[in-house]
Amino acid sequence: MKTRTSAARRQLLQISAAALLGLGVIASPAAYAQTKSVAVTAIVEHPALDSVRDGIKEELEANGFTGDKLKWQYQSAQGNPGTAAQIARKFIGEKSDVIVAIATPSAQAVVAATKEIPTVYSAVTDPVAAQLVKGWEATGTNVTGVSDALSLEDQVGLIKKIVPNVKRIGMVYNPGEANSVVVVEELKRILPAQGIELVESTAPRTVDITAAARNLVGKVDVIYTNTDNNVVSAYESLVKVATDAKIPLVASDTDSVKRGAIAAFGIDYKNLGRQTGKLVVRILNGEQPGTIPSERSTKMELYVNPKAAKAQGVTLSEELIKSAKEVIE
Repeated sequence: MKTRTSAARRQLLQISAAALLGLGVIASPAAYAQTKSVAVTAIVEHPALDSVRDGIKEELEANGFTGDKLKWQYQSAQGNPGTAAQIARKFIGEKSDVIVAIATPSAQAVVAATKEIPTVYSAVTDPVAAQLVKGWEATGTNVTGVSDALSLEDQVGLIKKIVPNVKRIGMVYNPGEANSVVVVEELKRILPAQGIELVESTAPRTVDITAAARNLVGKVDVIYTNTDNNVVSAYESLVKVATDAKIPLVASDTDSVKRGAIAAFGIDYKNLGRQTGKLVVRILNGEQPGTIPSERSTKMELYVNPKAAKAQGVTLSEELIKSAKEVIE
């Protein structure tokens, strides 16, 4: 009889505690520890985009989103827009607290699929042209993010420091990537006034990079690469063609200098990831993405690779080398 009474008393106490918790009368610290889910997708894996991903996670961890406070997911579309759309639908179906989409194709896939789940884009050159947002101001939608847009005047300035008498700049790019099309159109606009011609060579797929690069041999004084995801994914192929043909190769992505480009005046993509992560933290802490204006990265750095320059037939000036943040040996 005593055993039954004790059991009944324990059951009554459990029911009462549950009721009080439901009413918000009492709550343990654990009741407030809510796990936040952040789902990250990228169109492809390469050093620049991987750095963005890592920077985002570092910023989340620096703001206390670690352990059981964060459910972190990452998936790459492996360069396939169809796969990017599948990943977007998966993350949306799981009702992630925030979806982070790295690079234009992945961002377009997510934005096309949801108007409700907070979405933060990153490493998108022109989010307006990509139809992610209507403008750079706060949109009132579920979308905000950080652009990796560069001043192309500065890019041309760097090219002229390396090849002072440049007349023809070659560019290999994927015509299906909005980032690259924007850069091509802008170069076409600004180069003629400087007596320079842009020579295009398209590579719709990663496997087309080598042939597209060879198509520029004998036609250009220098090859310039933006952050085209196809090109960056197969950068070593481009480096080989440039080196064999003694054509200087200049990048906009600093990670590409480590892989064989001569120089790049570009963004530190780890910092871009940290900047993106700050927006994610703000949203996880209660802000609405539609109240946060899109941002641009403002921290630019010069990387140079004298060894690659020599292999590609040019010598970098001491002044340029001394002004670099990092010299790749």
